[in-house]
Amino acid sequence: MDASGMDALHPRLLVTRFAECFRFYDAVLPRLLGARLARGDGQGPYAAWDVDRQGALALFDRQALAAVAGTSGLLAAAPSQDAAMLVSRVDDVDAGYALCLSHGAEGVAGPVDRPAWGPGLRTAHVRDPDGNLWELQSY
Repeated sequence: MDASGMDALHPRLLVTRFAECFRFYDAVLPRLLGARLARGDGQGPYAAWDVDRQGALALFDRQALAAVAGTSGLLAAAPSQDAAMLVSRVDDVDAGYALCLSHGAEGVAGPVDRPAWGPGLRTAHVRDPDGNLWELQSY
């Protein structure tokens, strides 16, 4: 199979608050990453954003996927620490953090320099409307 023109790997978030998450990512991804909506809309159950025709992020309604996977009878979530996190390199961590907050993200850790993590590294952490953790970083 020829993989040219195909996305090799990109994150797909399974969300319970699809419309809210769609509005959040549709507002911040273009400004932070240059991503553009490629498929879907706020009605769900699926939407995806690309950067230069490569998959950057996809959202899928958790219940819609559970119906496909035959797991609708299982609990949707259990109390635990995060098992995954989105990480994006951005031009300006402070501006990106403010942008995310202005579109409904919950601040987790404000912008801070992290020299122990790498030279010139600056990060901030937010949660999207569905609670997914996202690290913004510049270096």
